[in-house]
Amino acid sequence: MKIQTVRVEESVGKVLSHDITKVVKGESKGASFKKGHIIKIEDIPELLKLGKENIYILDLEQTDVHEDDAGIRLGTAVSGIGTSWTGPRESRVNIYAEHEGLLKVNIPALEAVNDLPEVILSTLPNNTVVKKGDLLAGTKVIPLVVPEQTVLTAENICRQAGWVVKVLSFQERKVGVVITGSEIYKKRIRDGFGPVIKEKVEAYGSTVLGVDFAPDEVEVIACKINKMAEDGADIIIVTGGMSVDPDDVTPKAIRLTGANVEKYGAPALPGAMFMLAYLGDIPVMGVPACGMFFKITIVDLLLPRLLAGERVTRRDIVALAHGGLCKACPECRYPNCTFGKGSN
Repeated sequence: MKIQTVRVEESVGKVLSHDITKVVKGESKGASFKKGHIIKIEDIPELLKLGKENIYILDLEQTDVHEDDAGIRLGTAVSGIGTSWTGPRESRVNIYAEHEGLLKVNIPALEAVNDLPEVILSTLPNNTVVKKGDLLAGTKVIPLVVPEQTVLTAENICRQAGWVVKVLSFQERKVGVVITGSEIYKKRIRDGFGPVIKEKVEAYGSTVLGVDFAPDEVEVIACKINKMAEDGADIIIVTGGMSVDPDDVTPKAIRLTGANVEKYGAPALPGAMFMLAYLGDIPVMGVPACGMFFKITIVDLLLPRLLAGERVTRRDIVALAHGGLCKACPECRYPNCTFGKGSN
């Protein structure tokens, strides 16, 4: 790349090779002159006000890539299923969600791209629930011009990874709910779990197949879980009876069904007594009482992933430890907070 420096007063008729930005504190930031603009004599005073006494004209070589072209190529390489990109604007390309779903970020690939010289790619946290049109990521190169090899390397990282940023659609699932507790089964108190679970499930486009009640009896709970599976439940949520009290028998009941337990006890607060098991391919979530009492719990971190078709593992639950502490703000701001954001 060769750079030709031309005094502003002598630049009339020259073509700008990059945007010239104007910033008004607290009001605006944008390109006052766009790349490709042919400088006119009346532009000279404004350019001088912007602090531009010289104009730089770039003479690119075959091995050079202009920042705008690099941004376009990066956006194309990074954008996966369920996403689209726009730009460049001031050389930056933004990536957006094409539909509601679960944002997935390939973190090793993300870090590999950012480890390259003069390339940046920033994203929302992995496993963020997003809506159509949400901004997911932004990418650009730092200088006006980068070597072709830099862009090629970034493209190869994305190609070899298979994907870097994508949005998984929520699948329409039938969710069976078994609510345990003799006090509810015998109608001594009104059930508070059912409406909460129903609201969470339907928020992602799925439906509650049915709600059944069981006393604190291992065999009865296990039978009702198996019945939900036989009736076609894609996911089964079992509420209550998850602590260590003698009459809290739900974990034993889940095991009695023959389900394989991924993890009992989760490093998330609220949600410590949570259990995840699989009855064949059917996820069985053991939800402690906090799932009814608190607005946001571990259920809100893992249910979207299950509804997006992921198989959540023991390792996924262990990873919740970093960021798994809810600050219990007086006014809940989830998902615009730290809860669940550090495990990715």
